[in-house]
Amino acid sequence: MSDTPRLFVTGATGQLGGLVIETLLESVPASAIVAGMRDPARNEGAANALRDKGVAVRAADYTRPETLASALAGVDRLLLISSSENGKRKVQHRNVIGAAKNAGVGLIAYTSILHADRSPLFLAEEHRDTEMALAEAGVPFVLLRNGWYSEVYTWRLPLALKGGVLIGAAGDGRISSAARADYARAAATVLLGSEHAGRIYELAGDESFTLAELAAVVSKASGNLTAYRNMAPEKFRSAALEAGLPEMVARILSDTDAGVEKGALFDDGGTLARLIGRPTTPFQTTVTDFVRNQQAAAEA
Repeated sequence: MSDTPRLFVTGATGQLGGLVIETLLESVPASAIVAGMRDPARNEGAANALRDKGVAVRAADYTRPETLASALAGVDRLLLISSSENGKRKVQHRNVIGAAKNAGVGLIAYTSILHADRSPLFLAEEHRDTEMALAEAGVPFVLLRNGWYSEVYTWRLPLALKGGVLIGAAGDGRISSAARADYARAAATVLLGSEHAGRIYELAGDESFTLAELAAVVSKASGNLTAYRNMAPEKFRSAALEAGLPEMVARILSDTDAGVEKGALFDDGGTLARLIGRPTTPFQTTVTDFVRNQQAAAEA
């Protein structure tokens, strides 16, 4: 019988979940991994791709506790990737935690937010509630307080490249972002390790940048001048809405930038690099690759 623990990754069809599974496959047999997704039947292509690799696929819908009970049977360690449904996370995450406790899961790793305990971001409230729920459940857990993905900032770049202006409301606040793959490797490292229970990891990139510095990188990568224009958070929110972004997305962008100015996404502790055993991916790499791919697509 194998001594490899049974590892469960929720949100397996998401970008982070998929990267975590790919990283785990570098170290453990596929038979040790269980991929959870809301509805495997509706995601048949993704489910079959995982099955072809030897990974078990189970339905695990955060909103349907009955699916969670069966999904987590026989699981030793669980990665609870936070839900993408803002405003619904409290109930959804508590459903997963309760099911994990009942199933006898030995460790829950949760993807929280950087400095959740003191973050001014409104997004942090639901993460704080989940951290409280984990403490109350009595199941050993580890908090992966993730900073921002560098890829988040590529969302703004198409408009910036088109108009030559990157807008925001972050002032001179610094952002310590890292590539999504870096955070995925950290999650995989924790799932594979045996000494992480009870720890809180504040995870962020080795380097930090302001949005003005981000604009400078875009200018260099594109060969076209892109300037940063700072504005009040409410004006930035209105501009995002005028650009066609959904209300919640506009709120998140403006609130996050306001928090950045207060230091919400800055951390220079180097914990992420130590956990993954290498330097984090420079934000310049992520941004430059995105810009050049955009240009190549436009020329094709």
